[in-house]
Amino acid sequence: ARGCHWSAARGRMAAAALSGGDFSDLREVKKQLLSVAERSRERGLQHSGKCVADFEILDSSLSLQEDARDLDAYTLAKSYFDLKEYDRAAYFLRGCKSQKAYFLYMYSRYLSGEKKKDDETVDSLGPLEKGQVKNEALRELRVELSKKHKARELDGFGLYLYGVVLRKLDLVKEAIDVFVEAAHVLPLHWGAWLELCNLITDKEMLKFLSLPDTWMKEFFLAHIYTELQLIEEALQKYQSLIDAGFSKSTYIISQIAVAYHNIRDIDKALSIFNELRKQDPYRIENMDTFSNLLYVRSMKPELSYLAHNLCEIDKYRVETCCVIGNYYSLRSQHEKAALYFQRALKLNPRYLGAWTLMGHEYMEMKNTSAAIQAYRHAIEVNKRDYRAWYGLGQTYEILKMPFYCLYYYRRAHQLRPNDSRMLVALGECYEKLNQLVEAKKCYWRAYAVGDVEKMALVKLAKLHEQLNESEQAAQCYIKYIQDIYSCGEIVEHLEVSTAFRYLAQYYFKCKLWDEASACAQKCCAFNDTREEGKALLRQILQLRNQGETSSTEIAAPFFLPASLSANNTPTRRVSPLNLSSVTP
Repeated sequence: ARGCHWSAARGRMAAAALSGGDFSDLREVKKQLLSVAERSRERGLQHSGKCVADFEILDSSLSLQEDARDLDAYTLAKSYFDLKEYDRAAYFLRGCKSQKAYFLYMYSRYLSGEKKKDDETVDSLGPLEKGQVKNEALRELRVELSKKHKARELDGFGLYLYGVVLRKLDLVKEAIDVFVEAAHVLPLHWGAWLELCNLITDKEMLKFLSLPDTWMKEFFLAHIYTELQLIEEALQKYQSLIDAGFSKSTYIISQIAVAYHNIRDIDKALSIFNELRKQDPYRIENMDTFSNLLYVRSMKPELSYLAHNLCEIDKYRVETCCVIGNYYSLRSQHEKAALYFQRALKLNPRYLGAWTLMGHEYMEMKNTSAAIQAYRHAIEVNKRDYRAWYGLGQTYEILKMPFYCLYYYRRAHQLRPNDSRMLVALGECYEKLNQLVEAKKCYWRAYAVGDVEKMALVKLAKLHEQLNESEQAAQCYIKYIQDIYSCGEIVEHLEVSTAFRYLAQYYFKCKLWDEASACAQKCCAFNDTREEGKALLRQILQLRNQGETSSTEIAAPFFLPASLSANNTPTRRVSPLNLSSVTP
């Protein structure tokens, strides 16, 4: 292919350059060389462009303008740069004065350092060594760019690169200032805005930034709101952008899908991703997020189709590897899944999703030390990744280290304050540390924000049981049963049966025979509580036969909902769940 590209470009070049019969007009030859090099690159013929640029004319008398020599060096260096020969590109750009050539010179040096770092990372033996590999070029680049910055000689692109170098050196405050300056100098350069997004950790930081008043700022705000889990504000911004004329933007559609994914509105997110696939069937970007949704819903055929489809498009893309990894994970082939996530990280060691997903796979394989390393790498890439913090909490929970758990779950909760899973995990930690008041607060808060797993009330009820707070425990169990039957979900029988058993005993102690009888009858529907339910019904019948009447003095503070009373059982009335058809 390389030979074909070269011969085609060479033929056109020869025809153009030699049409006059000789090389008497070298200035014209030079213009034609530059033209065909540019046209070759525009058509993706990188090697042809490089070969043409190699015929550089060095005669300085041909200078048409002050930057003409820079243009020669730039054209040659850009050809090497496009072929990822960064050291070679930088060598030919030494001493160039123009802004464009200087940027390429510095950027080539930066990418050369990154490439060497990535190569070392891939070659390193264990995960502990990976974190110690650094880009050796960063400090030199910082010194040189700092001088240019003080002399106000950096344009928007130069400022962007300076900000990247500062971020890589963990000089976050200085990096933010430089990226803001870059956004002012070159407001339409999306790269600077994106880098800024990665450094902002909360809404308060956002308020203090002096950002340029440009339409690009609206895209930035929508993106950062999504990252900060301020989904309502993000969706409003994206809707206003759609109304302003960006309705056909696949970027906006994908971001809206990601936003719904972040708030776990899975149906809505799946619907938007499916629509996006129809509009842009060869899209690979964001498809790993789509695969996460298919994974959560256990949609094996759809996930299999997506994996095969992306393989046909480009099997060496990071997103493709993650989708295939998710597919194998769903099939419980965790070793294979981890292998594909590792492949993704070889392609891009800074790809956040792959680190987190690899951590999950190591957890499945009970390899806690590798899981911890993977989650830590994810946090290094993005400190806002709540899944990595939550994963670390789970790992230390397995290792029975509750104080570590507490720290990581707290960090996850700070990033997702309205996610019930983080609150339930925090509550469990506090319980293990015997901080029961804090545990109760967490469980109640988890219920208040909308308990995803329907476990917060059960845990809270059991905590009240431990503390002999029977009325509060009964209240929690009743709320739990109401929630389960109102949403019509078939849940784990164990917890429903536990709730009915406790309420049956509670009402029995309160001498409320009708309510106790109703709960005892429900206990008979479950294997683990059937015998206790029958025994309680016999006791109630015996007491009634002895003339014991229901208590009117000891009033229970909470009663079963009408739909669960003795004369109105959920077997007949509660919709859509029909308990009679559910096998315990």
